[in-house]
Amino acid sequence: MQAALQSHLDRFVPQLFGYHALQIGHLDPNHDLLAASRIHHRVRLECDPGRGDVSALADALPILTDSMDLVALVHCLEQVEDPYQVLRETDRILVPEGHVLIVGLNPLSLPGCLGMLPGRLGGKGAPWSGQCHATGRVRDWLALLGFEVLARAYAGFRPPEGRSGFKARLRVVECLGGRHLPYLGAGYVILARKRVANVLPLRTRWRPSRNRVPGGLASPFCRRTDRD
Repeated sequence: MQAALQSHLDRFVPQLFGYHALQIGHLDPNHDLLAASRIHHRVRLECDPGRGDVSALADALPILTDSMDLVALVHCLEQVEDPYQVLRETDRILVPEGHVLIVGLNPLSLPGCLGMLPGRLGGKGAPWSGQCHATGRVRDWLALLGFEVLARAYAGFRPPEGRSGFKARLRVVECLGGRHLPYLGAGYVILARKRVANVLPLRTRWRPSRNRVPGGLASPFCRRTDRD
């Protein structure tokens, strides 16, 4: 699933431009998810001290307002108590027309539904131990903050367990799921853009002066009479 999600990121990231990019969270500490980005200055932020370039909390970012062109939230909304606050912080540090990439787990997929069951079938371990959020709810949060969702992509349609030969046969399931049942993928990527309304100064509209005398003034005229 990581390889499938990376293919979606490699498709979105080269189209995004800017000067500074921030990645919050990780899939693999030795793997750069934004390797295909044209933004040279990229920073990784981790919640655990000693990991990443910066150690801080995702809901209280020590970053200047309107300073980042791209923010990637990698399984970050699932590991915090208030995911909406993380999106608010992302909105604060993004420049106008900046972009955010959200990588998350889909609770409506087969592994996500199994995670709701008790016992061994529940699959309570990582990475499903966090609070997963459906793409519809994430889109509602983004809409409240004024973001415009540009694209969505899903990945992870085949079971992760099994022998290598059985996994090779299930590759066709990955292709068919992406075409016909995209919303059942175990992972998703959301690309959104920060919209800022432009305030234009209003010009005073010229209006003709009203008549002070009701009915207006009588127009002058002269009458000529011919006499012998």
